[in-house]
Amino acid sequence: MNVSALTPSELRSRLKEAGIFLQIGAFVIHVKTSIRSVAEGIGLLYADYPLAEDVGFADFHVRLISPGNLRRWFRPQVLFSFDGRIPFKPLPLDQAFPMLEWGMNWCVSGHAHQYLILHAAVMEKQGGSVIMPAPPGAGKSTLCAALVNREWRLLSDELALIDKADNALVPLCRPVSLKNESIHVIRKFEPDAVLGREVRDTMKGTVAHMKPPAESVAQRHVTARPAWIVFPKYQPGAPTRLEPQPKARAFMHMVESAFNYSLLGPQGFQMMANLVDACDCYEFTYSNLDEAVAVFADLKLPAP
Repeated sequence: MNVSALTPSELRSRLKEAGIFLQIGAFVIHVKTSIRSVAEGIGLLYADYPLAEDVGFADFHVRLISPGNLRRWFRPQVLFSFDGRIPFKPLPLDQAFPMLEWGMNWCVSGHAHQYLILHAAVMEKQGGSVIMPAPPGAGKSTLCAALVNREWRLLSDELALIDKADNALVPLCRPVSLKNESIHVIRKFEPDAVLGREVRDTMKGTVAHMKPPAESVAQRHVTARPAWIVFPKYQPGAPTRLEPQPKARAFMHMVESAFNYSLLGPQGFQMMANLVDACDCYEFTYSNLDEAVAVFADLKLPAP
């Protein structure tokens, strides 16, 4: 049964009482909350996701709760709870759904060390996947949102998971996080895209999340072959340029994007070397999304 099978009141009731078990890629995440905005965000943006059976097991147990003090009434706040612990400072209650998304990123990046984990968007098309590592403000998520609205399959907007066994990319398909002007850019680029409520004055400015395509969610267990590593950079007014990058430089940039490269030791080094060796590497500058999508459509799969 998918989340969409529940009415809004049924979803709120389940979240408040026992919580729901969401099947997100390789993980089961148990979410519990009585906060209405979180229930609304899940109902809209996770509508196509299956509900796992409540068998008492989940990879991560998370709760969004209101502090039990005067903050409940005066400038209300929200806390993120992970396995009964509170790892972060509270945020304003209005930011509860973004906090859930950020908290789930933290759960995976800090604990799923069965994978090499990179801060990168990942999309797949016709058997090949592009990995896009980038610092905040580089236009990674905007470009990711555009591509998945033009027939690319979304594996992840934030976290690239590389399997230790075969260097395959493991999907972690979740809503795409958009910030500030990129929200309006995507609304204009793809009017049919489903976006959640805009939340203002967060630590990242104004944020909104885009619902993943149903086809991407349906293929949540289908791994993908890495084919390209692209380092994107949005530059207002700049011409669209895709330029090859030496693999030695790409390797160093990839290490900077990794969450657990050092933790994995020699295995991490070998996995990163294999990943970079399997991919064609590029730097990409863009200001026009239509031109950017056209460039990505012309990417040629590297030789096996």
